[in-house]
Amino acid sequence: MTITAASMQKDVYKEFHSRAYHPDVTEVYANFTSRSGKLSNVENNDKVAFVGLQYFIKSYLQDEWAEFFNVDKVSAVANHKRILSAMLGYPVNVKYLENLHDLGYLPLKIKALPEGSLVPYLVPPITVVNTKEGFQWLTNMIETVLSCENWPIQTSATTSVAYLKVFKEFAEKTGLPMDFVPFQGHDFSFRGMFGKQAAAMSGFGHLASGLVGTDTIPAVLFAEKYYGANVDAELVGCSVDATEHSVTCSWIMEGEIAFFRYLMREQSPKGILSVVSDTWDFWTLVTEYLPQLKQEIMAREGTLVIRPDSGDPVKILTGYKVSPVSDYAELFNSQNEAEKDANTNGYEAYRWNGEYFGFEEDQTISLMDFEVKGLIECLWDIFGGTTTDKGFKLLDEHIGAIYGDAITLPRQRQILQRLMDKGFASKVVLGIGSYSYQYVTRDTHGSAVKATSVVKNGERVAIFKDPKTDAKKKSAKGLLKIERVDGEFVLFDDVTELEESQGLLDVVFENGQLVKETTLAQIREMINSQISC
Repeated sequence: MTITAASMQKDVYKEFHSRAYHPDVTEVYANFTSRSGKLSNVENNDKVAFVGLQYFIKSYLQDEWAEFFNVDKVSAVANHKRILSAMLGYPVNVKYLENLHDLGYLPLKIKALPEGSLVPYLVPPITVVNTKEGFQWLTNMIETVLSCENWPIQTSATTSVAYLKVFKEFAEKTGLPMDFVPFQGHDFSFRGMFGKQAAAMSGFGHLASGLVGTDTIPAVLFAEKYYGANVDAELVGCSVDATEHSVTCSWIMEGEIAFFRYLMREQSPKGILSVVSDTWDFWTLVTEYLPQLKQEIMAREGTLVIRPDSGDPVKILTGYKVSPVSDYAELFNSQNEAEKDANTNGYEAYRWNGEYFGFEEDQTISLMDFEVKGLIECLWDIFGGTTTDKGFKLLDEHIGAIYGDAITLPRQRQILQRLMDKGFASKVVLGIGSYSYQYVTRDTHGSAVKATSVVKNGERVAIFKDPKTDAKKKSAKGLLKIERVDGEFVLFDDVTELEESQGLLDVVFENGQLVKETTLAQIREMINSQISC
């Protein structure tokens, strides 16, 4: 979404920089780096998924700057001069922009690692340098928008890769067919994102990992526009027939059994059908209505997916961790003793005199057997299934479950681990929402653009930032080279021009042209090759 001219997509203070560089500086060389995982939303994270540069090049450096070059020079700079003069309080000199318009292209060279690379912190996947004297100001003028447009996609992709790795881990442990894994993480974040452009960008980051489930249509459009995807030729993103509470509520007089039958018989007789199931009484639906519908569900050509949408997702899906000794009355003098023992030993429930009790907000609550079991075990009891080659129960193909709310990375691992502990393969779909994809900032991975080298008086000079007040903000120095050492990307700084030309950073953009193009399929392949090792 463009609301202003390309030349004004920057911080105001950068307007001054074209005049502020040392008069003898003719070249500025900078990099984009993620510096720290201290604030990462991924536990013990050490790598960032590098994704999004090609979008930045096509959308900003090419499409938006084309508007600048395709009009006459007076028109190209007029609004820029008007706005910036008003903001700074004096008539700004736009001669530097007029010179750029006369040149007719952006004299920049961008080198980068392949998109989809999982890059360690402090290793820059991008370098930027001006290619023509007189335009040294341009390198860091694009810093603001380069950062703004790249860190969100990269951060969402990094989060998505983390979800994918956990799904793969438990699929391998339990024998879940690996071809189910790409569908296990479903993007439900659209409504919670900071605008529709953010939804498209973040949604693409989700898809880039190899997860294909999404309800964010703009993400698929984004993939086609900027990354050569084609829904007619490949699986870019997918979803299913699904209901919401407003739809279910419209059947309040007829009831949920009639609603399910209507959907299965008349509107979605085959394929995957997901039905939100907690509009009224979720456990009554599971334990009473589904058995009544079993014959029709099993005869249907496809999978009926049960979708709870409230409560604790861990307990709803997997049940409660019950004290194994609490039902032995001879071990305790009272129910209070049994309860204290269960609580002390980290259990969520206990059994006393044939009844289950759990803990909720410091209160003791009664639990039914099906609540203790959780949804997956209840579905197994009703519909059965098969056993994987690793001995874990796999739900029948006609029935499944999705939980679309409040799923975080820690909860994802909890759910899959608890299912495995109960003897179930990890056949469940988990919705990934805006908490995971939107509750982030540029500081989540410490992403920043910094200049590290200039040409001054015809000589190359290494520059660097090293604030004594914050050692974490220390930058690299000089020209940069990235190599693989023992399979990992490693940064070598302050290298010679010859050494810089020999590293893994390849030219992807030069003098207005996209030199090297990548596709969504290639990004997914790159990521998969790094997390399958």
